[in-house]
Order: sequence, then C-alpha cells, then structure tokens
Amino acid sequence: MSAKKGLHLTLKIWRQKNTKTKGQFETYKISDVSTDSSFLEMLDILNENLINDGKEPIAFDHDCREGICGMCSLYINGRAHGPDTGITTCQLHMRMFKDGETIVIEPWRSAAFPVIKDLMVDRSAFDRVMAAGGFISVNTSGNTLDANAIPVPKEDADKAMDAAACIGCGACVATCKNGSAMLFVGAKVSQYALLPQGRVEATRRVLNMVKAMDDEGFGNCSNTGACEVECPKGISLENIARMNREYMAAYADRG
Repeated sequence: MSAKKGLHLTLKIWRQKNTKTKGQFETYKISDVSTDSSFLEMLDILNENLINDGKEPIAFDHDCREGICGMCSLYINGRAHGPDTGITTCQLHMRMFKDGETIVIEPWRSAAFPVIKDLMVDRSAFDRVMAAGGFISVNTSGNTLDANAIPVPKEDADKAMDAAACIGCGACVATCKNGSAMLFVGAKVSQYALLPQGRVEATRRVLNMVKAMDDEGFGNCSNTGACEVECPKGISLENIARMNREYMAAYADRG
C-alpha cells in the first residue's frame, strides 16, 4: 500500500510588523503537507521551517482549536475562515485544497480591527461593546432566584440559545463590505431580550450597545446577508431585525 501523497503549496501571507507600519504579501513554499492536518497545523509546520531557517515566524491568533473561542480569525482565499461553511479556521482541513494550489492568507480587514502584527488583529472593540450592556445585572448576595424557577416559552428559549451561539470571532465584520458588526451585536442583544431575566435592562442595553458599536467605527448594515453566509455558527439575520425593533422601541421610550 502506497503512502498518502502530501500537498505542495504556495502561500501568499500578509506580513506586517505592527499597526503603524505598512504591510505586504510575502510568498512561502511548503511541501508534503498532510491532507489530514488542519489549516493551523499547516501554519505551525511553516513556522517551524521558518524558525529552523533563522527567520521570524508568522504571528497568528489561536487558542482552543475546537471551534469554540473564535480566535483563529483568518481570511483565506477571499473568505472568512476559508473555503468551507459552518466552521472556524481551526476546523478547516487541508483536504479542502489541491496539490500545487496557491493560498492567499490575510488578517480580518476592518478599520475597527487594526492589525497588531501579521495575521493578528485587535478585536477588543467587541469587548467594549459587550461591556456597554452585554450582560444581566444580578445581586448575588445570597438571595438569588434560581433561573429555572422563571418559566420561558420553548420557542423563545431556542431562539435565545441560537443567538448565544455567537462566539464573537468577527467573521461577520470581516465579510461585510461596510465592516458592520450588527450581526454580532444583534445576536448579543437578542440573547438577553428573548429571556425574562434580560428584559429588566433591555432598554438601556440596546441603546448603550448600539452607541458603543457606532463609537468603535463599525459600519452600517446594508442587508446583503454576507455576514450570515460566512458566520461559522449560523447566526441568523433575524437577530439584526430584532435588535432594530428593540432599538426603535427603546429610543422612543428613552424619556
């Protein structure tokens, strides 16, 4: 039985020293890449080769490598998380590519996500949007009511869970031609707005989170739906519509 043939690839990778410097594509060759390896494992091998040659390795984000954390933000051949659907970059396998192929690898492109180095971007704008209202305030001094004691219609619970599946990877922002974060913010607003525990602060939450989103420089939604197509967790556009309804009602009642 013959051994499985590895891939021989040409990689065009964005290199950028820091936020203030101008970046450029650099070309690398890599050989005998197993089709069973993940995309990040392929980059690990490339970095080992660069280190062995006395060169600086390529900086890229990664953490859980299980599709949970959303750190592995790469734009691959013009698509967020690469040429597959419903997965993050860490779940992308090299069997999706052909021997001899050229692969273009870029960081997320958005003014609100400045490049830190090479393929790493600063996504702390999402943290600041969440800090503006993406939570429920509960006094945990000893008299906290068990959440299960509050009845929730199953349809609402299912929609809230679907919205909560957002991992904040930023693929929606990177894919949107306007750099809009409305799918992310819509998911977080919906996650709480659909539950009775989240209704107490619903008005303040949506006003503050939308303001924070605008202050961070994210663009507006133009309803092209590209964000929904590239979202690795299948977050629906209906969450943007719900956020808009929540916002209009809150704006009218703001006093």
